[in-house]
Amino acid sequence: MTTYITTPIYYVNAQPHLGHAYTTVVADAYSRFKRLCGERVRFQTGTDEHGDKIVKAAEAEDVEPRAYVDRISAMFRDTWPLLEVQADHFIRTTDPAHVEVVRLILQKVYDRGDIYFDEYSGLYCRGCERYLTEKELVDGNCPDHLTPPQEIAEKNYFFRMSRYQQRLIDHINANPEFITPERYRNEVLASLAEPLADLCISRPKSRLTWGIELPFDDNFVTYVWFDALINYLTGIGYPQGPHFDEFWGAAEHLIAKDILKPHAIYWPTMLMAMDVPLYKKLHVHGYWNVDDTKMSKSLGNVVRPRELVEAFGVDTLRYFLLREMSFGLDASFGSETIVARQNADLANDLGNLFSRATAMVWKYRDGCTPQPDPSAADDTLAGAAQAMLLDYRQAMEEFRFHQGLQAVWELVGIANKYIVNNAPWVLAKEPDQARRLDTVLYNLLEVLRLLALVLRPVMPGAAGKMSAALGYAEGDPVVSLLAEGGRWGLPAAGRKLTAIPALFPRLEVAKGAASTAAESKGGNKAEPASAGEQGVIEFSQFQKVSLKVAEVVAVEPVKNSHKLLKITVASPEPRVIVAGIAEDYSAEELRGRQVLIVANLKPAKIMGISSQGMILVARTMVDGREKMVLLGPAAKVAPGSTVS
Repeated sequence: MTTYITTPIYYVNAQPHLGHAYTTVVADAYSRFKRLCGERVRFQTGTDEHGDKIVKAAEAEDVEPRAYVDRISAMFRDTWPLLEVQADHFIRTTDPAHVEVVRLILQKVYDRGDIYFDEYSGLYCRGCERYLTEKELVDGNCPDHLTPPQEIAEKNYFFRMSRYQQRLIDHINANPEFITPERYRNEVLASLAEPLADLCISRPKSRLTWGIELPFDDNFVTYVWFDALINYLTGIGYPQGPHFDEFWGAAEHLIAKDILKPHAIYWPTMLMAMDVPLYKKLHVHGYWNVDDTKMSKSLGNVVRPRELVEAFGVDTLRYFLLREMSFGLDASFGSETIVARQNADLANDLGNLFSRATAMVWKYRDGCTPQPDPSAADDTLAGAAQAMLLDYRQAMEEFRFHQGLQAVWELVGIANKYIVNNAPWVLAKEPDQARRLDTVLYNLLEVLRLLALVLRPVMPGAAGKMSAALGYAEGDPVVSLLAEGGRWGLPAAGRKLTAIPALFPRLEVAKGAASTAAESKGGNKAEPASAGEQGVIEFSQFQKVSLKVAEVVAVEPVKNSHKLLKITVASPEPRVIVAGIAEDYSAEELRGRQVLIVANLKPAKIMGISSQGMILVARTMVDGREKMVLLGPAAKVAPGSTVS
């Protein structure tokens, strides 16, 4: 089996940001997962370096376009190792091999009669570097850049995209997984329900010189999208390279939703015109918002991956990105959220399990894997591990990374309970329980091995440390391949463990990114607390939280958000709370319902709305999807009643 996974090639009019980091980490995690499954994998990323926006960005810095793209492209190339991203190939659209293939393809499509010359007038968005239709505008503006397009009339070359419209519709309908998630497939089909205009694929040199010259007319350069999309072919040696023959049939593209149309409509029709088979799948993800506001240079809320790695560490960042976003939907980034994930999921749950289990093996068995009692197997724990492996594999295959990790953490929780229920410290005091103690410790080590195995695609650094601490060499199949390692009971007795520092030191929420960076670099030298100490607060701290019963009196959708609702509650005084529960509750379901709220939370500005509190929910899995369930009193009580 083979897999060819690609990110979009990132446009170098700006430096790498959180959105670029997410896409690239997802592609890297998926490529590592496929390698974990024993497949031959090629993972490609790179930079898109032609077009009008590049010229303007270079002019703003008073440098030539070539010098500008060299500098910004290097920033992308240098960022990915910081995130432990290991791409097989980094392509640039200024690479001579790419330029040559673009010209070859242009000539081929031209000779077939699918490119023609015509005069055109239309609405041109410089941010998108394409013409927009009236239907695409929102209040006269480009929906992505919120600026009015320019009316431009000029002669250009056009690709007969309309010729392939019905063929593309038929392909999408015949292959339901061609575009995932389904909402984006439906969006593309809705767009294709209207007549498809032909695509302008050139720009006159009188207006733009920084581009690939058309092979059949040196007065024009290639439209940036026609140039950029071809990278997926040139990067694997099209037309005759051995990598092309091996990998193109397994091509899976990964993109953000803002470039859906070029990848779902322009690119397949181009491939049809080239007589090249279509790619296998297109995976589309949502946006990362910062505190529920879209990232924007103008708003000054752009988050840089280098700064995040310095503040939180690469393992925490990768885990957060894959766990926090439901693939296909938007997600919100905040320092408090990532610190909470670090402390709850990584430090309290996984880190605590690992440190407690290995510490007991050191204490009671001198750091050596014990021999379990075959007559006293713990089928429940082994069964939970096997169930996790099945759920994890299916979720990762389907780009449901957050659910795959949720399955992993369910096993972490079961293993932590296993320690409490079996109390190894009690067994150690009773000589006749020695074999039982051996079995319990062995089972815990086996859970840790399986956790290290499945976390390798997500947190390769932490997973490698876990494997090494358990006594496994790098590349040992039982911690690097699912086929060899995805079974219970593999480790031999006598394997020596290796002591390592705490995997995930706790971070302080209140200190913010700058101080947590210093802490993660060595400021926090404390040993991890015991299970009984971690996550525990004083009663006086709990008393500071005001929990009240509130009644929902009004519900409105939040503009430009499919996730948020503006909810007015009485507690007994009216207040507005913004809650991300629109995917699970309608306005009709909420009105008149009693809920629990945190009443003394500091107000926060969310999508321009002052939110005065928090509605409490529980997260659970329903029909394979994470669902938020509102918490409320068992019986009707007066709004404003205190919860204690």
